[in-house]
Amino acid sequence: MSALAEGKGRLEYSAVSKWLHWTTAIIIFGLIPAGLVLDDLPEGPVQNLGYDLHRSFGFIVLCLALMRLAVRGVFGAPAVYAGLTPFEQRASGFVHHALYVLIVVTPLLGWAATSAYPVAINVFWLFTLPPLAPESEWLSKLLFKAHELSAFLIIALLVAHIGGALMHRVVKRDGVMDRMLPRRKS
Repeated sequence: MSALAEGKGRLEYSAVSKWLHWTTAIIIFGLIPAGLVLDDLPEGPVQNLGYDLHRSFGFIVLCLALMRLAVRGVFGAPAVYAGLTPFEQRASGFVHHALYVLIVVTPLLGWAATSAYPVAINVFWLFTLPPLAPESEWLSKLLFKAHELSAFLIIALLVAHIGGALMHRVVKRDGVMDRMLPRRKS
């Protein structure tokens, strides 16, 4: 019996979990580089549009993260892959938990920093979010720095997460990554 089949419970993530994972990943892969270049754009309508979209998609990431936590609570997660070494189990657990925390915390920090700046956050020009922090220049600067640091931590964790996934897919070829890939129709 393969190590994958020896795990207890389901062998792969639910379809909803997979959809939320990949949607969140695609948005984050756009948000991080956009966030890194927004300050360097000339002030004006293009920069303003960039910030509006960054904030809107950041709010979507926050909503998706909360949905992911709810779905995980309802559907659970597959058992830990039985073929992982103890180090791999600890590293995988740490990276996954830290990413969950950061995809909630990072948008909240951005929301609070923007509130303190103060700028209203209009989500795709459909509705305005309430402020999370009082107007304060020093608080805004502090929160924006924390938001930036949190984004860099996400980058570091994504490198580890993607590296681990590729190691299992390309080097070990053990089926671990298949647990999060969409199913192919037969």
